Amino acid sequence: MPKLIQKSGFIKPGKAGGYIGYIATRDGVEKLPGPEGYVEYMAMRPGAERHDGHGLFSSQPVDLNAVMKEAEQHDGPVWTLIYSLRREDAARLGYDNAKAWQTLLKAHQVELATAMKIPPEQFRWYAAYHDEGEHPHIHMTVWADDPKQGFLTPAGIKAMRSVLTNSISQDELYSLYQRKDISYKELTAQARASLRELVSKMENTICDSPVIEMQMVQLADKLKDVTGKKVYGYLKKPLKAQVDAIVDELAKLPAVAECYDIWNHLRDEMESYYKDTPRQHLPLSQQKEFKAIKNMVIQEAEHLRLGVLTFEDEQLVDEPPDNTRFRDPDISNEDKRSVIEVLERDWGDDGPASTAYLLGRLWRDGLGVIPDDEKAEMWFRRAAEMGHSDAQYALAKLLHGQGRISKAIPWYEQAAEGGNQFAGYQLGKLYLAGESVPKDVLKAIDHFTDAAEQGCEQAQYLLGKLYLLGQDVEQDYASAEY
Repeated sequence: MPKLIQKSGFIKPGKAGGYIGYIATRDGVEKLPGPEGYVEYMAMRPGAERHDGHGLFSSQPVDLNAVMKEAEQHDGPVWTLIYSLRREDAARLGYDNAKAWQTLLKAHQVELATAMKIPPEQFRWYAAYHDEGEHPHIHMTVWADDPKQGFLTPAGIKAMRSVLTNSISQDELYSLYQRKDISYKELTAQARASLRELVSKMENTICDSPVIEMQMVQLADKLKDVTGKKVYGYLKKPLKAQVDAIVDELAKLPAVAECYDIWNHLRDEMESYYKDTPRQHLPLSQQKEFKAIKNMVIQEAEHLRLGVLTFEDEQLVDEPPDNTRFRDPDISNEDKRSVIEVLERDWGDDGPASTAYLLGRLWRDGLGVIPDDEKAEMWFRRAAEMGHSDAQYALAKLLHGQGRISKAIPWYEQAAEGGNQFAGYQLGKLYLAGESVPKDVLKAIDHFTDAAEQGCEQAQYLLGKLYLLGQDVEQDYASAEY
């Protein structure tokens, strides 16, 4: 896998000292004083790819003498950066020439300026490509027009490496993000399925895991004294510790452990693009990404205490097929990205709602691009504001998944009014469970009924269970059968 190596430093006016002496006296380099010596070192040293007699490039054509003079007279710090790739990675990814690096740096000069706390309009950079040994690389110098502007922090260095790595390895990272997303969903689903199976056995027969059984019973008993939201973030530390313990016991179940191992492997591979030290494999309860599993444990413990019915809709298909070729594995990610760029450019300010909805799904699902919830929300919102009911529902689900329930409900309501059967089902679930909204059984039944009459099978099934079991509504076998 490719790894972008980054080294950084800076030269203070009048204090370049040994470093300038070193770079200025290397074999084949003419001895020059001050920061401008580094500029010429980059441009003229052996191995530099040259244009018009030197190898220096920037966002605009370069006059070497003028740049050297500007560097010599600059009163502020001049930062030095080196970016390198292994020979085989540079050749495979197309970064074995100056033009590719120039295109990369030009495309991201605003992000680089921001990372260095330099206003983009004051950002000055020059670089040269050196095709040497096993690590072809570029030397880059940066400064601000205003010598008082700019400084480089560890966070800034990390941000610079990250943005360049994302661009250089976009196709490979895209594939990794997709696989990690699938692995995340499989692990979450397996943890839920395993716990539900155990809870079912606790209620009806003998549980296979006495440790989890004991912990779940204890948690369920303690939840009766909890007021307010019964979600992980609102619990006190002792209860959080109990939830964590249950999650870690779940992680020991073979099916869950296998899923977690796969996720860890993919996460390791992805982070190796950005970090030089291996990541630590934490217990499942300590992985922030899996907070949903903790909340699932709390929900199941509460269901165990109250005998609350559950929603069997993990495999719910609740949006129309996109009818595009973006899921076609035979089409390259580069071609998909090109189409997305055209769609975004041509949409303008008032393009069709269907195109904005499609773009929202592409950014949400990572089809041709690395997933980006902010861009997905932007495109869904544009289509939703134009009255597109599927986009209204997609926006509501996105907000709901982020915990922004109060923002999601109005969009669910608009989508339901526009005929989206799944929006009514989601509203019914919210009001029936009383999670993040006051519990309102009548309102829940109204929403379930509207969704059921529009053909939503999940709403039909849930209404049948409610009337059959007589939970929250009067028991009615005829309605249950219907």
